Amino acid sequence: MPDYYGNLDNPGEHYYEKPRNSKRKWIIVGSIVGLLAIIAIGVGVGVAVSHKGKDNRSASASKSSQSNNSNNSSPVTQTDPNDPSTFVKDSRLKQSFYGLAYTPNGSQLPSCGNSLQDVIEDVQLMSQLTTRIRLYGADCNQSALVLEAIKQTKVNISVFLGNYPVPTDNTAYTRQRDTIIAAIQTYGTDNIAGVTVGNEFMLNYLNANGAQDPNSAVGNTGAQLLIADIQDTVSAIQALNLNKHIPVGTADAGAYFNTEVLSAVEYGMSNVHPWFANVSIDQAAAWTNEFFQEQNVQPASLLSNHPTMYIAETGWPSNSSDAGNESNGPSTASNANLQEFLNTFVCQSNTNGTGYFYFEFFDEPWKDQQFGGVEGWWGLFTSNKTLKPIEIPDCPSP
Repeated sequence: MPDYYGNLDNPGEHYYEKPRNSKRKWIIVGSIVGLLAIIAIGVGVGVAVSHKGKDNRSASASKSSQSNNSNNSSPVTQTDPNDPSTFVKDSRLKQSFYGLAYTPNGSQLPSCGNSLQDVIEDVQLMSQLTTRIRLYGADCNQSALVLEAIKQTKVNISVFLGNYPVPTDNTAYTRQRDTIIAAIQTYGTDNIAGVTVGNEFMLNYLNANGAQDPNSAVGNTGAQLLIADIQDTVSAIQALNLNKHIPVGTADAGAYFNTEVLSAVEYGMSNVHPWFANVSIDQAAAWTNEFFQEQNVQPASLLSNHPTMYIAETGWPSNSSDAGNESNGPSTASNANLQEFLNTFVCQSNTNGTGYFYFEFFDEPWKDQQFGGVEGWWGLFTSNKTLKPIEIPDCPSP
């Protein structure tokens, strides 16, 4: 997923504790929790996260991302080539996902290269899988592009718009806030489910200040910076005098939610990745649910504002670009294991009422080029929008 602020790293990119391969900067926040009856219960404090705090993204990486995802022909057929709402449905796709994590290709500063046509194709495909998507940021006009694509395709999709603030540069927040407000003024509220302020802000702030506890003195200092942005967004939306309430929330690493921040929002989105907690594929779905319930849902329920909690990201990689990272220890990155995670997680989560945003819509080659390993291989679709050799579960989402 492309950058939303200057040359900083992509909000869709995952960072965990430094792994075996130093090419990536990942922050693993956890240990395996044994979830099967025949396995002793372990201690789980981990979750996959997306640390976006690096300061140097080259323009060439952005251009590579754009060129690798451009299509010479559309992956979607329209009965009327001039009317995006006449697209032909793909029988392999089923509207089984609660939500999908998504960033339009080319939404990366400083060289924005996204296009309405590409976003329309994405929305045509995603609308056959879900009725909800979440964005990470608002640069490169992506909020308006997505809402325009929904308008033209006439699909039933609600979008959580995103603002990716940076602790060291408040202009990133204000710039994105203004584009979000402009998009709301232009397109109204019908297809807006919320505005998410912050994507692993607390994780990035703690890392930058040498701390780990989100509720420490350092964490609470960072929390006040984020809360100021959250409250400013609430005020900006209220000033529009809309006829529909738009909730404001935040997204962070699963073990890095600050209590003061959660007390200031209407919803929280948590990144929970069994792959980076070194969980085996046969335990991955159950581990994800248990971690989310214990680390996020239960603590949030104790707060007076009772914020709604969602899983912001979860998934399984289908490949690794190098042999050293093709395994997380007990399991490998493969299409077969991607299928297993889909089979065990999607319908189970739909049944138990978990709100989740599957990571992710399509592969992103620039991540593979820059970081290697599994980073570029999380999509349900390849980078050219071809469905991988998987079968989408058939269980309608809530």
